[in-house]
Amino acid sequence: MFDFEISGIHLPDLQREMAVQLNEDILTLGSDFSKGVNTPNAVPKSVLPDHLKYCFSVDGDKVIVQNMHSDSGNDAIREAAYKLYLHPNPQQERVLETLLSARNRLAQLVGYPTFAHRTLKGTMARDPETVMSFLKATGEGLIHRTMEEFSLMRAYKAKHSPSNPNLSPWDPPYYSAFIKADRFKIDPTEYAPYFSLGACMEGLNCLFSQLYRISLQPQETHNGEIWDSEVKKLAVIHETEGILGHIYCDFFQRPGKPHHDCHFTIRGGRQLDNGDYQIPVVVLMLHYPPPTMTKPTLLTPGMMENLFHEMGHAMHSMLARTRYQHVTGTRCSTDFAEVPSVLMEYFASDYRVLSQFARHYQTDETLPEDMLRKLCESKKLFQASELQQQVLYAIVDQVYHGKHPLGKSTTDIFAELQNKYYGLPHVQGTAWQLRFNHLVGYGAKYYSYIMSRAVASRLWHQCFKDDPFSGTMGERYRREMLAHGGGKDPKLLVESMLQKQLSTEDLVQSLLDDLAE
Repeated sequence: MFDFEISGIHLPDLQREMAVQLNEDILTLGSDFSKGVNTPNAVPKSVLPDHLKYCFSVDGDKVIVQNMHSDSGNDAIREAAYKLYLHPNPQQERVLETLLSARNRLAQLVGYPTFAHRTLKGTMARDPETVMSFLKATGEGLIHRTMEEFSLMRAYKAKHSPSNPNLSPWDPPYYSAFIKADRFKIDPTEYAPYFSLGACMEGLNCLFSQLYRISLQPQETHNGEIWDSEVKKLAVIHETEGILGHIYCDFFQRPGKPHHDCHFTIRGGRQLDNGDYQIPVVVLMLHYPPPTMTKPTLLTPGMMENLFHEMGHAMHSMLARTRYQHVTGTRCSTDFAEVPSVLMEYFASDYRVLSQFARHYQTDETLPEDMLRKLCESKKLFQASELQQQVLYAIVDQVYHGKHPLGKSTTDIFAELQNKYYGLPHVQGTAWQLRFNHLVGYGAKYYSYIMSRAVASRLWHQCFKDDPFSGTMGERYRREMLAHGGGKDPKLLVESMLQKQLSTEDLVQSLLDDLAE
């Protein structure tokens, strides 16, 4: 009933028709905005000095700026690209403001004061006030570490570019990567031989066997069942309960295949009328290089971690046992759906887990512990400033989907919020929000990843850190959280698992404790 009513099924005919039209308008506007997000900016060559004109694509008398060139070692190129790529587009701003207005009208039509209130009902956060409290407290807790990280970047920039030592918004992506490379000298190709795809899958199988008493077993496929010959089918089999579901593993690169990694459902699990259970069927789609005659598929640390992340989603789908399929597995609130996947990233960074499978594919040598320690230290560096930026984006998202009329342009609002919640000032003449595609798919929900990470951190430290292979804790996690999908209040599920009420203060402290480790 809730799902239907937020779309207006309970309204009188005329108002229901208005709700249908607004939903259609929102879809169209979202599509238009997404197209604008990825459209390059074409500017006259005359706006750039001669030494920069040919650093970008040139079409006649126009320079085409396709991205922010964040990895360029040339400060002037990064500055020019940032300012030109983010230059305000009046048409794109009109589309965004019309989209936000349509969402607000839909929310009020179905009985909510704002679109954020409509979106957040039934989530872990429950309401926009809780989200804003969480985000502001997180930002305040991060600010000291963020300023320290910016100071470190500023010191490096002063050496690299003494004529312009001030740190600007186009600098952190480049200098954070530069400093990490300088300090840790991590070469992903040195780690990849320890993370062959087969070894990683065996590691997951071993972990799940201990946590959930399940195994991942390859299955034969029928003619026409798979869409590419390299797709592999796995059965998820419990020691006593039998087959729990199937996972199609579409792991390898091929022409025409989308480049993003994801988990999606083909068929959700549900209780059937005859008492049986319709088992779930899902796909894990990743983008790995295929094996060769002489070498297996080798994963970088980031690719390995992403495999664990996506498998967390798959286990949510496999282990759910819900009455209805529209609330099974990952079909739940966004801030809860990311918890099982983010939790798996903690397992992927634990040496006790990795040492069970991370062996050199040629020598069988176990991954040295100091290599993992160096990798984890490199990931911690600049985590505060990166998270501070995500907090800013999440606050912007909440404000845009809050009380209307907004009273100012989306650009003025973004500038004001950046100056208040981020350690680097807004650059006049830019409109970053017009490139923020997550406003389409994650409207009023961009906070979800930050909150999911806070919950996952709390679960890891309280339930799994002492023993990442605990079958007792794994079974409890399955029964208390994973089994229910979106069929129960997610906040209550987490509180049942943690055996305590979930407070904003606890969640913020979890994030800060992660940074301090």
